[in-house]
Amino acid sequence: MFRPLALFVGMRYTRAKRRNHFISFISLTSMVGLALGVLVMILVLSVMNGFDRELRTRILGMVPHATVSSFTPLEDWERVGQQVLGHPEVVAVAPFTQLQGMLTHSGSVQPVLVNGVLPNAEKNVSIINEHMVAGSLEALASGEFGIVIGQQTAQRFNASVGEKLTFVLPEASITPAGVFPRLKRFTVVGIFKVGAELDGSLALIHLEDAARLSRWQLHEVEGVRLKLDNLFDAPRVAWEISRSITDSNLHPRDWTRSHGNLFQAIQMEKTMIALLLLLIVAVAAFNIISTLVMVVTDKKADIAILRTLGASPGQVMAIFMVQGSLIGVVGTLIGGVLGVISALNVTTWVAGLERLFGHQFLSSDVYFISYLPSELRGSDVLMICTAALLMSFLATLYPAWRASRTEPAEALRYE
Repeated sequence: MFRPLALFVGMRYTRAKRRNHFISFISLTSMVGLALGVLVMILVLSVMNGFDRELRTRILGMVPHATVSSFTPLEDWERVGQQVLGHPEVVAVAPFTQLQGMLTHSGSVQPVLVNGVLPNAEKNVSIINEHMVAGSLEALASGEFGIVIGQQTAQRFNASVGEKLTFVLPEASITPAGVFPRLKRFTVVGIFKVGAELDGSLALIHLEDAARLSRWQLHEVEGVRLKLDNLFDAPRVAWEISRSITDSNLHPRDWTRSHGNLFQAIQMEKTMIALLLLLIVAVAAFNIISTLVMVVTDKKADIAILRTLGASPGQVMAIFMVQGSLIGVVGTLIGGVLGVISALNVTTWVAGLERLFGHQFLSSDVYFISYLPSELRGSDVLMICTAALLMSFLATLYPAWRASRTEPAEALRYE
């Protein structure tokens, strides 16, 4: 008999008596606070997911998942590559030689890491071919000393395809005229953009040109770059490869050595921010306690009348649990919908604000990407909404229990 009544009265009690609008205001505040907490939590976790995705697809799509390098110039990289490809989790291999130095043009200087690559093999282990904005990777040809640079480097030098840049190696050449740094003129044959710090710190040249600069034989390389089926298995795969290699001159290395701290920092920040935002949701949810306590005080006479009509303490308790749960459901629903909409559009909104104010909030000179990414995950939305509903329900128990212990005679004594 009282189950439909508990639902009806509980929903009706969400609004207080006309003479006491303050309780209605407190109910609305609790609902809005819960909605904002859910919204912010969904939005922030989506942004953290976006940073995690960008790290995996952009940064780790450009840098090697793992490498097998040699302490001395490696002459037979094909043999090493075939040996490494025997591991079931290695998808592709490509040779490389790395050089560090500076690019100069018209008085400007840019420190840069230059990778010597084979264009056809590099496409199998890197995403750079998918992010070329001018020229092409295939334009790198042995002996022509072409170079592919990032968009930030191109903007710094105001350089385009066909421009001449000077590469300065951190070594000196002794000549009859004195000691001079080693220089080499390169022609820009391509420009890439991945929207990360690599746009201003990485350049590519042909593998044999890198050998010439290193004063090696043309077939000699520094090592072999690996692409793995699952990049998060890189430490284990590198260890297994190190056990299978008998040449003591070769040493495997995985991406966690160079970019692992960045990935771990993002994971830790995501966990800590989730916990902090969950506390915000908890505060908003437990505001329901104060709301229901005030409602119980306001409705003592009504509770007493229901008790005299035959309502049991459990049925009275159910009325106030319905009221508190209704606040939680509505607040969570509103926050969930707004959070999903915000997470799906925050990248566009931030880009619009950047254009409006003429200021870039995320500069790749400081951060590893130049825009605000977002990736909405259904599991996160479900977890957040479930936690909010659970905390809202728990917050109703104490006030509802107090309401169920109201004595009719005591409540109606002064009415």
